[in-house]
Amino acid sequence: MEKKYIVRLDDQERAELKAIVAKLSGSSQKVRRANILLQADVNGPAWMDKQIADAFRCRTKTVENVRQRFVERGFRQTLDGRRPEQPPRGKLLDGKQEAKVIATRLGDPPKGYANWTLRLLARMVVELEIAEQVSPQTVMRTLKKMV
Repeated sequence: MEKKYIVRLDDQERAELKAIVAKLSGSSQKVRRANILLQADVNGPAWMDKQIADAFRCRTKTVENVRQRFVERGFRQTLDGRRPEQPPRGKLLDGKQEAKVIATRLGDPPKGYANWTLRLLARMVVELEIAEQVSPQTVMRTLKKMV
């Protein structure tokens, strides 16, 4: 079967990949991608996908994906991986709201309670209309930043 995505490295790219592999610089995924690209290069060893997968202990689909990414997105994005443009979810509390949560926590707990719990604090944040809704995990992360 003929390969759809052909890897052709120039001398500069090949030298950079060899340096990454030799020094093991970067993450393990980066080193693995560098190894895959070096072995898939048609001007180099031109190994088959199965050989590359066996040599670097990954699936052949991984090798195919790396080759496809190289052809479609370029050398740099293939090597470094894709970074999301923005976090998957925005912050729920802004700086003023976080300050109010911390101030509430530093105050005395309501009558009938000896200590603040995360659930109690989350409920009080909603009751005091600091935020429309908030989970105990969000309160925990906010308080954790304080320490």
